[in-house]
Amino acid sequence: MKRFFSKRGTWSMPYVVFLMFFVVLPLILIGVYAFMDNNGNFTIANFVKLIEQPEALNTFVYSVDIAVITTFLCILLGYPAAYILSNSEFNRSNTLVLLFILPMWVNILIRTLATVSLFDITGIPLGEGALLFGLTYDFLPFMIYPIYNTMMKIDKSLIEAAQDLGANRFRVFQKVILPLSMPGVISGIMMVFLPTISTFAISELLTMNDIRLFGSIIQENIMLSDTMNYGAALSLIMLLVIGFTSLFSSDDEEQVSQGII
Repeated sequence: MKRFFSKRGTWSMPYVVFLMFFVVLPLILIGVYAFMDNNGNFTIANFVKLIEQPEALNTFVYSVDIAVITTFLCILLGYPAAYILSNSEFNRSNTLVLLFILPMWVNILIRTLATVSLFDITGIPLGEGALLFGLTYDFLPFMIYPIYNTMMKIDKSLIEAAQDLGANRFRVFQKVILPLSMPGVISGIMMVFLPTISTFAISELLTMNDIRLFGSIIQENIMLSDTMNYGAALSLIMLLVIGFTSLFSSDDEEQVSQGII
C-alpha cells in the first residue's frame, strides 16, 4: 500500500478522473449529438442546416470581426501597460500589477452589469460601442499579464549588450524587447480572441439582446430540445476552430522562439 501511494501516477488519478468526466466525456457527447437527429439516427443535416440557413454563419463571421477588433484594442492598450509595468520599480510594479489583476477576481457577469450601470448613469446608449468597450474591459487583463510575464523574463544582459553596442532606446525595443515579448503577445491573443467569439452573456447585457454573437446562437439552440443537436453541431464547429487556432498559435510561438534563438 505504501509503495502504491509513493508512485506519482497514483496522485495523478484524481485529475485523470476529473478530466475524463468533466472534459473528455462532454466533448464526446457534443460530437455524438452533432451527428444525430431528434430520433437518435445518424445524420449530417445539422451541418447542412448551417449552410442552408446562413444566420448562424453570418453571426460567426460577425463574431470573428468583433473578436479581432477586441483583440486589437487589448493589444493597443495592454502592450504599453505591460511594458511600463515591467520597467517600473519593484514595489510600484507589484502594486500596479495587482490593480490590473484585481478585476479578474470579480465574476465577469458582475463586471458586465457594472459596465451596464456605468453606461446608464452617463446616458450613453448600449450597442456595438458598449459591447466593444465591455469586451475590452473584461479581457484586457488577460492580454496584459502574459505579456508582462514574458517581459519580466527577458535577460537584462541582452538589453545592456545592445546599449553597449550603441543602440538607442527605440532600437533596443525594436531589436530586443519586441521580438522576445512576442510569445507573450501570442498567448494574450489566444486568451482574448477565442473567449470573445464564444461569449454570449456579455453581448446580451451590453446590447439589450440587439446584437448576438456566435455563443448566443449555440446557447439558444442547446437550451431547446428540438434544436439541441443543431446546437451541438455548432459547438463542435466552434471546438474545431478553437483547436485549429490553438495549434496554429503553438506553431507560431515555436517559430518565434526559434527565430529569437
